[in-house]
Amino acid sequence: MATVMLLLAHPRATSYCHALAERIGDRLLDLGHEVRSHDLYAERFDPVLTAEESHTSGAAIESVLARENDPMAALHREELRVAEGLVVVHPNWWGMPPAILTGWINRVVVPGVAYRLADATGHPEPLAPIAELFVVNTSDATDERERELYHDPLASIWGRCVAPYLGGPRVTRRVLRPVTDSTDDQRATWLDEVETLASEVFGSTP
Repeated sequence: MATVMLLLAHPRATSYCHALAERIGDRLLDLGHEVRSHDLYAERFDPVLTAEESHTSGAAIESVLARENDPMAALHREELRVAEGLVVVHPNWWGMPPAILTGWINRVVVPGVAYRLADATGHPEPLAPIAELFVVNTSDATDERERELYHDPLASIWGRCVAPYLGGPRVTRRVLRPVTDSTDDQRATWLDEVETLASEVFGSTP
């Protein structure tokens, strides 16, 4: 059994992202994992970094973060400290995660929680035991348009920018597109696919 943190970032409660996150969460529970699920919009997670939190290195920032007076941010940091897996479900908006999720990264994937900058080189020393990072994105860009015009910036954000500060977990990412005009049959197929991927990433049922 592993402890898995599951983040959902979409403001509309009826979104397809919600259906995806629910299917993944249910599968993880079936596999026997402890799942810490968070719908960031429903929880009204505050994504705004304070001036005190804006320092990115040194002992000073760790002491500031240790005095966190936002109970929700403190809870998310504590859960990340012990999580062995992280699942993130969000739409692709302008090649970026939703602002609330970017703010979550700014406020939770922080020194003293996810990593520590051990030396002047800036290489992070991992603190959180994340072994698996599973990201599911919805998008309305076609594969061809994404490849030719945008070069999939979310792949870099999660794989090259965030993952190293989580200890370099194995990254599994699935992009579902185009979603807006997809049929019910296609959406059902995608739900089955992400459930299968969750099983492959986090282990088969004993």
